[in-house]
Amino acid sequence: MTATCISACESMSWKTQILHNIQHCGPQQAIRRWRSACHRPIGLTQPVSSNARLCHSAVPTGSVGAASPTVAGLLSSRRKYRANAQTSQMPPSQINHILNVNEYSFSYNGYDGKSVSSVLRFDSNLLASNSPSEDRRSVATCLQSRGMLFGVFDGHAGHACAQAVSERLFYYIAVSLLPLKTLVDIEEAVENDRPVFPMLQWHKHPNDYVSTDAGKLYFNSLRTYWQELVDLEDDEEKDIRAALVNAFKRLDNDISLEAQVDFGDPFSHFTPLRVALSGCTACVAHVDGSDLHIANLGDSRAVLGVQGEDGSWSALTVSNDHNAQNPDELQRVRSEHPPSEEKSVVKHDRLLGLLLPFRAFGDIKFKWGSELLSRVCETHSEVLLGNEHAKILPPNYRTPPYLSAEPEVTHHKLRPQDKFLVLATDGLWELMHRQTVVEVIGDHLTGMHWQKPLSGFSFTLGQMHRLLLERKARAVKALEDENSATHLIRHALGSDGFGAVEPRRLSKMLSLPRELVRMYRDDITIIVIHLNSSVIEANHKANITQDA
Repeated sequence: MTATCISACESMSWKTQILHNIQHCGPQQAIRRWRSACHRPIGLTQPVSSNARLCHSAVPTGSVGAASPTVAGLLSSRRKYRANAQTSQMPPSQINHILNVNEYSFSYNGYDGKSVSSVLRFDSNLLASNSPSEDRRSVATCLQSRGMLFGVFDGHAGHACAQAVSERLFYYIAVSLLPLKTLVDIEEAVENDRPVFPMLQWHKHPNDYVSTDAGKLYFNSLRTYWQELVDLEDDEEKDIRAALVNAFKRLDNDISLEAQVDFGDPFSHFTPLRVALSGCTACVAHVDGSDLHIANLGDSRAVLGVQGEDGSWSALTVSNDHNAQNPDELQRVRSEHPPSEEKSVVKHDRLLGLLLPFRAFGDIKFKWGSELLSRVCETHSEVLLGNEHAKILPPNYRTPPYLSAEPEVTHHKLRPQDKFLVLATDGLWELMHRQTVVEVIGDHLTGMHWQKPLSGFSFTLGQMHRLLLERKARAVKALEDENSATHLIRHALGSDGFGAVEPRRLSKMLSLPRELVRMYRDDITIIVIHLNSSVIEANHKANITQDA
């Protein structure tokens, strides 16, 4: 590495240094420099990312109950990677296979089951860093109420909570939105053992795992919820904001209650106690006509891509992060506890010095009372095998709960210039700025548009030649990916900093050994929702006429 590069690195942040080093000297040399800066002997300690949700969680995070890699294993993987690094870079076909294996797209064909849809299609993808991935995604159309639901879920301390929430939350939202008569009909059908018309139409990738361990328990909890709504006899028109908040809070409450009552099979990854001890953030979008509601819990993010009249792109963030970088959120957390805890409730930008997000599902060790936590850990120690950190009470644990599961709900009236919505876990936002994300997708959409055939025009041969050259130049970036989420991941990992993908860099980022990959990035999960501008514009004009 030249003196100029070393001097440049000294002025960079630790994350920028890592990305700089991997491009110029390879991952193996980069990890040596990083460990040297942290005064850690190479091969003797397991690397820990400062972006890990729980600061005591070793990285890379394995499956629930997985053991930490041994020194011999780390040295072996380093030798193996050094040998592989001397070979040629990964061929494009292999890169595309890795990027495409979890991609999924679905077109609504202008109809969402109830009315003309304001969503044309969605593209989604997931690229794991942890093994298995702690991220999850969900998309569904509401069949007995209006709207479509999209969500990304970022797990920590294991994948159990993210898995459970990704399967259950949309049902709680659907129930919260149903009118009283429909809830009564559903209860009567279940009581009399008659078929029940489905609430949701799921849009899942074949690789999206669906657990079956606790299906009966989950159904009974959901049924109890709608029975309580029936008992309230509230037949007023449903408020979407209130429905989203109630669904989030009720699911988190059920997760907590199930962990106290039914501990399940101790050998299952999805026993209720495992689900409750792990945690996850969630960013959910509900789209109904021109109404967009975002319910956010944690540090995943929702960003709208807005196209100006001159064709330029701008990013509009429609969610707020719930962490120490948000002054309002920091003030909220501190205000909920006595002044004597002002310095301990948030320490090193983490909740109680441990947890990065200030809102999340699960994570009962930040919510339950200390006596209940101690009793459960002592009584059911077999469930905690491989999760030793769950047995340790957080420091300065005086006035729980410290962690909230109440989402922040924002509403946005969609406009004709709103072209797409990006939902993504923090693995994307750590690598790309929101404006860059929007510009990459905007350029991708423009390239895809230029691939479409032209009709109804007459050209001279010279005009046609110039047009074809221009179309070729504009479309070349879009030819690799039809899926916008895949295109984003390609740029996030392989960007050269000037809007193009550098193949060598992308190859290195995708060929990192499992023991090292978490040093450079987190799991990345993305859903890109492409909006139907013509429908939104018609709704926009109708609203203006109605207001007049």
